[in-house]
Amino acid sequence: MAEGIRCHAFRTQPRDQLFNKAFPFFRIPEEYGYFSQDSRRQFRSDRSQIRFYVPPANINRVNYDLTHGWSNFIRKDEDKKEYLDDLIKWVVENKMKFQIKTTKTKDADQDTQSQSITSLNTDFVCWRGLLTRLLCTQYESRDGWIIAVTLFKGTYYLCEFETEEKKHQRDTTTERQDQICYGGWKFEQYLTSDVEGGSPDTSVPVNNNEGFCSVVRTRLNKHSLVFGGEVDCVDPTLSSKNKYVELKTSREMDNPRQRENFHRYKLIKWWAQSFLVGIEKIICGFRDDDGIVHRLEEFPTLKIPDMVKGIRNPWNAAVCFNFLDKFLDFVKQTVTTDDPRVVYVCRWQPRQDVNCEKMAPNSEFVFLPDWFTHDEVWG
Repeated sequence: MAEGIRCHAFRTQPRDQLFNKAFPFFRIPEEYGYFSQDSRRQFRSDRSQIRFYVPPANINRVNYDLTHGWSNFIRKDEDKKEYLDDLIKWVVENKMKFQIKTTKTKDADQDTQSQSITSLNTDFVCWRGLLTRLLCTQYESRDGWIIAVTLFKGTYYLCEFETEEKKHQRDTTTERQDQICYGGWKFEQYLTSDVEGGSPDTSVPVNNNEGFCSVVRTRLNKHSLVFGGEVDCVDPTLSSKNKYVELKTSREMDNPRQRENFHRYKLIKWWAQSFLVGIEKIICGFRDDDGIVHRLEEFPTLKIPDMVKGIRNPWNAAVCFNFLDKFLDFVKQTVTTDDPRVVYVCRWQPRQDVNCEKMAPNSEFVFLPDWFTHDEVWG
């Protein structure tokens, strides 16, 4: 692996002294756009893959076999590196949304799609999963991360890369672990339809190439962010503006220790993932050891931080967002070369500081494709 020039280190400890402060300003996330990924994992600039929530008659009396259809599972190619490709395809198709509206542009009598734009007027572009990882960092005790950053035309693009530990975990996944992951996608089949008012169809093979992504714009203190994240389904009956619903599965809890671990390790990730895009409702199916879900439970996203206060040494939502805010400050201070061929690589391991290297031009960490950075796109 190519070596870079050590830039700076970002302190992560002591946690309470550095990040246990008032919750920072975070603007309510608003959907900026959307796109689909079809059965062959091809980008589609439409809502074709959106799913609709179909609630059961009784959430306490269901019988969902999450192993059903396992042998027909159509898998996404996990070895194919997707980087930010689909997200920036959406950006290219929607460049004019990033234009700062002025009196001149409002009054101009011309097709706005033909106008050029030289900047996105946005600080950060990335996937929602990367931000979720950062929000959970201060309470993560096992998994490190690698985040590559490229500054291009004034915008910082962030892309996560696999650590060696993650690669090893993926290469040594057992069939049982694989089947549990499959169960999460199968669970979505039991509760969704491809048409509003329709019924679930669990006879078709699960295909995890398919997805529907919401693109969100928000602000954290002085940082403007645009990010994409896959959403499970929409519930048209919700009264809120954001009608997306997150679907999760978890093993049924049999004792206090399992309940504490659930609150400590799972709920923080569920909360971070949903809060970032403004999802207000998470529905969990609790499965037994045979992969059968017998009951569902609803978790209101905004109430989750209060739910965990009863556990020993609970996680703190303000710490999560203050860490993210300061990390983005660090990126702006450290990443100074505006060149798509130059990547800064940030690495973190539990209980250590974040270390950042400036890689040589055209290193193996370059992730913005030529078709995106070409002058014709930004002319």
